[in-house]
Parts: sequence; structure tokens; C-alpha cells
Amino acid sequence: MKINNIEEINALVGDSERILLTTHTNPDGDAIGSSLGLYHFLKDMGKAVSVLVPNKYPGFISWLPGDDHILVYESEPKRAQQLISEAQLVFCLDYNAIHRSGSLQDVLKVSSVPRIMIDHHPEPVAADFTYLISTTETSSTSELICEFILQMKNGPELSRDIATCLFVGIMTDTGSFSFACNRPRTFEVTAVLMKTGIDVEYIHRRVYDTFSEDRLRLLGYSLSEKLVVKREFATAYIALSRNELEQFNYRVGDTEGIVNYALSIEGINMAVLLTERKGRIRLSFRSKGDFSVNELAREHFNGGGHRNAAGGDVYDTLRKAVLQLEDLLPTYKDALLNVRED
Repeated sequence: MKINNIEEINALVGDSERILLTTHTNPDGDAIGSSLGLYHFLKDMGKAVSVLVPNKYPGFISWLPGDDHILVYESEPKRAQQLISEAQLVFCLDYNAIHRSGSLQDVLKVSSVPRIMIDHHPEPVAADFTYLISTTETSSTSELICEFILQMKNGPELSRDIATCLFVGIMTDTGSFSFACNRPRTFEVTAVLMKTGIDVEYIHRRVYDTFSEDRLRLLGYSLSEKLVVKREFATAYIALSRNELEQFNYRVGDTEGIVNYALSIEGINMAVLLTERKGRIRLSFRSKGDFSVNELAREHFNGGGHRNAAGGDVYDTLRKAVLQLEDLLPTYKDALLNVRED
């Protein structure tokens, strides 16, 4: 783990009374889990801590302890701006560039207080932050937060609330420990969390066994009616319009995991989910082996992420986004057909 000035970070946390924790836009299980895990730790230290996220997040993680203390910027911008102005220290969790914080970026940029980035995505924009704790080898930001807590001097012990939140972050960012988890240290950290007495089976049920009927029917529709398989490019994709999403009473998080079903097809090395949002088309990429969807998303879709999981956007119609994706496939044909598994 690459740690910049950990002694200074320790001192800075110790000297700061009002601390703000922020995440990337469209926060996922790791963003929320890492934020709430650190929130409980800092609260146990006696700090005045706030968690601020740019927009709404999926309901399957809204049961986490401390969820009622999360402020959504798009819902309460004035209160959020006040929190930012009062903060003495800002943590930037699970994102590696200020613009990844979406609607928060403008108010964060004008804040003069130190910013500490803790993240596991590649190519961080170092100039955006005062301190960085950054590595691409770690499963999740939640794992990094656990390591950070364990290295904090004179800090409180891990509580069940801390462990529950961090476990959810690790579990969701590894797909229930099915990818990004080849390091023994990931399981050692997980064991540390489990030793607090958390109920792992209960946690798994709360995250993965609480689908609404609408969400399950949307999944069935996506696979039976919308799945396009391009075997000549080892690629599959699903494109969902706003009307189709509304047909199934779409709520934030309902499309989570759909892209993984497309990737599970034998012989498919890249899968893409395209969803029509207000003013843009969101693309979620997944890949196998050494094919980097991070590079593809960065170069062509104003996005990025990890080698095998990334996101991007097209500011046009759904049809144009699909055509743009299909037009790119011949360029990547050789790489897609000759993927090397690690």
C-alpha cells in the first residue's frame, strides 16, 4: 500500500474537530461502506463527523448503521454547502479526481481545507488532494479504510458497526469475493472484521436477497428481450431506455449487477450495460482477463475505473451511444478475441 505522509495524516485527524467525508457520484456499496465505516470510527474518537454524497444510492445498502446521518447534496444543497464551509478536514473516499464527485466538485474545489484521498482506482489526480492513500492492488476502498484505522495511533477499537459497513464495502466491490480478491491480505482484513462478531450471513441477505418484484422482472426483461450478443467480437450488451426503466418502476440500484449476467456467457470477454438517464447515457463495462475496460472508457466515453470494471457516459441519444459502441468493436476485435486470463 502506498501511503503518503501517514504521520502527518494521523496528526491532522487528531487536530481536526469537524471532519467531512465525501464520495463519488452514484455511490455504490464500497463508497457508502467505506464512508460509514470511517464515520463510526471518527465518531468514536469524539469528532464531529458528517457524510456527504452527491446523489441518491441504492436501497440495498440503505440499512447500514449510520445511514440516517448521510446527507445527499442534490436533496439539500444549502445544508451541504454549510457543512463544507465548516469542515476543518475533508476525506475523499473511493474516487481519485475531484470531478468524480459530480455535483460536489465545484464546492469542494473552492474549499481551502486539506483533502485526504483514500481510493483504489488507477491514475489518481494527485493535484486535487493534499494527501493520498492510494493503491490499485487492494480489493476496495473499504479494505483501505480498515488498514488506515488499524494504523491510526491511539484510535478506538473496531466496533461491530464499523466492521459491518466495511465488510459490505469489500463484499460488494468483489462481487461476494468472486473477483479482485486474489490477495491473501483481503481475507486477512475480512477476518479482522469478522472477529468483531458481525453476522456475515445476515449482511449477505440484506444486500443480495432484498430484490423488489419490479427489479427482478426488469432483470428478466433485460436478459430475455434486450441482450445483444456479438460473438465475432466476444462482446455482449444490454441497452435500456428511460421508458423501459419506468415500465418497471425503476429505483436507484435496480440495474446493479445486470451487466455481470452478460459477462457470464461463455466466450464473452466484455459486457456493457447502457441505461438512459436524464441528459446522458450511462455505460457500465465489465471484462475478463487482461482486456482493460478502464482504458476503453477513458479514451472513448469520458469515464474510467478499474481494468475489469469501469463506467462512462455519452451525452447523446441511446441509439447514438449503441452505434458508438458498435463502431468501436472492430478496433478492439483482436484484443477481445485473444484475452489472457491472469
